[in-house]
Amino acid sequence: MFCREARLGAGIGLGSSERDIDFAALNTHKNEVVNYLRQTKYLDVLRNVPGLTLLKGTGRFLDSQTLEVGDQTIRGDKFLIATGGIPRVIEFPGLHDVDYLTSRTALLLKQFPKSLVIIGGGAIALELGQMYQRLGTRVTVLEHGPRVLPGLETEPALALQQALMSEGMEIMLDVAICSVRKVADQAMVDFEVNGRRQEVAAERLLLAVGTAPASAGIGLDQAGVEVDPKGFITVDERMRTTARGIWAAGDVTGGMMIATAGAREGIVAVDDMLNPGCGCRMDYLSVPMTIFTDPELGTVGYTEEEAGKAGFAVVTSLLPVSAIPKAHVAGATAGVIKMVADRATGRLLGVHLACHRGAELINEAALAVRLHATIEEMANTLHVYPSMGEGLRLCAQGFSRDVSNLSCCAE
Repeated sequence: MFCREARLGAGIGLGSSERDIDFAALNTHKNEVVNYLRQTKYLDVLRNVPGLTLLKGTGRFLDSQTLEVGDQTIRGDKFLIATGGIPRVIEFPGLHDVDYLTSRTALLLKQFPKSLVIIGGGAIALELGQMYQRLGTRVTVLEHGPRVLPGLETEPALALQQALMSEGMEIMLDVAICSVRKVADQAMVDFEVNGRRQEVAAERLLLAVGTAPASAGIGLDQAGVEVDPKGFITVDERMRTTARGIWAAGDVTGGMMIATAGAREGIVAVDDMLNPGCGCRMDYLSVPMTIFTDPELGTVGYTEEEAGKAGFAVVTSLLPVSAIPKAHVAGATAGVIKMVADRATGRLLGVHLACHRGAELINEAALAVRLHATIEEMANTLHVYPSMGEGLRLCAQGFSRDVSNLSCCAE
């Protein structure tokens, strides 16, 4: 398996060492995949939808029933806003004196920088940071909070943080950015940690501080569509805006801001738009989310803190990934799996993990959360041995027993 993966990697430009990386081949592979998916999953689909007309241009509401696109005016009684989001930019002093990168431009570089400093410690920062770190770039992450991935469950976030640091990524916490400046051919970031002034220099600077809504200049005020203080469109659980006949979905609403959630929001909006009274509603608790680092971090449902605030009597189980036999086979023992459940009923409320193949495991967990499965049902569901998915069963068993004393496949 490992030999084949190495050969596959070499075929797209990833050699066995930093010296063997073929950037041109790697970039060509990326572009081919993106173009293929864009064509087959979007453009071809749109072209084959009966009665659909595609207009290319910037749309702007003139009122709640009139949209202007270029020199064309469109009237209707139902509109869906799905303009998405853009990389958020915080105006640090001196930022515009530096040729900084965002999540978009960081993937358009023609060569890898020797060093990279990243402001932000969220999903984008860690995904791109680890990618560049593994391709030979010296990476420093500056995070404002006490740990990376604020808002996600603590134990998986800390496990991922430790895994990244063990690879050589420098992660600095409790950072307050003071200014940014250009010194010779490098970007210099001045910051404070607990009142102590420090600085770090790198060939390139990446700003990874979240996503802003692409809602400016599209006439929302003329249409009567309200936004929150950050510019995200206000919607209800049926994705209706404050303006009659206008719905919104995706990143522009400021929800989970991931592809699966945006797609589901769009389905809910269209169903409610075309079939009034269908009872369609957005359920974010059953939507899985993954951060594509290594180990992959996956999450679905309530965190322990959220479940407590929702009124549940919470009980949890925490399993180190090293307790999963397949993790040793794969040589990927870093990480943890955490389950959150209701003590009274045993209902599974949430699953949060950082582990090898975590993006696959979280799908099974999402189904269990959606169907209100219990931890007993999870513990008694047989899994292939050995497999990473067995970790979910072991973690569920951990609510009532010490899994370190179980032999393989034990009930």
